Amino acid sequence: MLATDMTSTTPRSGLFSHVSAPVEGAALMVFTCACFAGMSAIIRDVAATISPFEIALFRNVVSLVLITPFFLRAGMVGLKVDRLKPFAFRGIVGILAMWSWYSALGMIPLAEAISLNFTVALWMIPVAMILLGEKIGIRRWIATLVGFAGVLVVLQPGADTFSIGGVLAIFSALLFATSMALVRILSKTESPTAIVFYMNVILTPLSLGPAIYFWTTPNWSELGWLIAVGAIASIAHYSMARALSLAEATALTPLDFTRLPFAAAIGYFAFAEVPATTTWIGAGIIVASALYISHREARLKRAAVKLTAQL
Repeated sequence: MLATDMTSTTPRSGLFSHVSAPVEGAALMVFTCACFAGMSAIIRDVAATISPFEIALFRNVVSLVLITPFFLRAGMVGLKVDRLKPFAFRGIVGILAMWSWYSALGMIPLAEAISLNFTVALWMIPVAMILLGEKIGIRRWIATLVGFAGVLVVLQPGADTFSIGGVLAIFSALLFATSMALVRILSKTESPTAIVFYMNVILTPLSLGPAIYFWTTPNWSELGWLIAVGAIASIAHYSMARALSLAEATALTPLDFTRLPFAAAIGYFAFAEVPATTTWIGAGIIVASALYISHREARLKRAAVKLTAQL
């Protein structure tokens, strides 16, 4: 992210200068979710004629062009790294997640795709156990299983509405969770600046080959939307980083689920999509489970900090 070095003490000015930092953080988080929902809608529309591989290439190239000046202005000191292999592994996982997610957006209704994307929080439980060696309690395991029951409600395996797009959305969520776990590992030895910068540097060449193979020359309208995807992604990540610098992550996490009503509204007006009842029910189960897991993790962290302080 572009603003991971910011803190809540950063002077604030402009539109939110008269409100508290947590309120500004919440507003920015909602704005972030609107950006991500809008970007997903653009991808859903462009995917009708442009391959997800080509969309990913434009997204990465535009983002790299936009963020590079910020990092160069900060100097090369923060970009020094000890090991490049973990960065490469995260890049591979990241590009696979991007391809899967963009493919899913072109196959299933927008609200359904967003609902299934919320399973990132559920996948973090087994991923954290395997990659990070975290001990997971029975309560979080039960919440995870309940959340995946919500996935079955959305996907309806065996029904006529079941599609490969839903499976790709779930797979992309697993890959995104894996990427997040790799960031935790990298953050132990590498700076946030290096993690963000090299992720974009690695993603761009990785997305080049398949994009060329499946290349379709975009018309001017499509080119404009493809550039918009990269620009909106950069704005959204900056906004999210700024929000996290102003408010606690535990307070902002529930706001991430505002992506669903944004997606439902955009899907209705842009694509005439009306989310199925099962999508809302399943999404509700997934969101409730994810919120419980987030709340439980926050309580455990506070308890651990309190115990450490007493020692």
